[in-house]
Amino acid sequence: MDFEHCFPIWNKLNPVQKNRLLGSLITCQVNKGTILHNGSSDCSGLFLIQSGQLRAYILSDEGREITVYRLFDRDMCLLSASCMIHSIQFEIIIEAEKDTRLWLIPTETYKSLMEESAAAANYTNELMASRFTDVMWLMEQIMWKSLDKRVAAFLLEESSIEKNSELKITHETIANHLGTHREVITRMLRYFQNEGMVRLSRGTVVLVDKKKLEALQMHKRA
Repeated sequence: MDFEHCFPIWNKLNPVQKNRLLGSLITCQVNKGTILHNGSSDCSGLFLIQSGQLRAYILSDEGREITVYRLFDRDMCLLSASCMIHSIQFEIIIEAEKDTRLWLIPTETYKSLMEESAAAANYTNELMASRFTDVMWLMEQIMWKSLDKRVAAFLLEESSIEKNSELKITHETIANHLGTHREVITRMLRYFQNEGMVRLSRGTVVLVDKKKLEALQMHKRA
């Protein structure tokens, strides 16, 4: 897969801009678990995913994680270069959830592109708006949705991503995604198992009844 086919505004750039972009690109292959970006002081550049999966999360003072958003093939990660947008300072960590191949666009290269190209500036603004929407959605989930609904929604989303009802995932990993404690997730999953929605074994959660999980996710309190 070529960069030209993955970069959304490639056809809106002029030849000089295209050559500068291609000349500055760094191709990276990172293993699952690699930390690619760690806080606002880290400003290596923008990531464009060729294949794989990244997770962006924040860390509380107590060391508790919560996932803000995830990135997949052809997604662009802008907040790894948040220093070029001075009004936004995100203490966000970006980790490879799977073995991932990506392109790194250096911050200065992309910054000059934004200054010269209206298409690049508009695309960047759209990307920032999309990430802001992700953050607002997360706040809504935390504030207004009970944990059982959030766990059900996460399991269904994970099953959709992996295209499999058998998830190789630990209770600790689920807790990190949802910003809670492993023990709380364990109790919730055991409840799901007693209700016939999932089956548990070491390092594995099998979705037995997706319809029940979907009904739980959608259920509104009276």
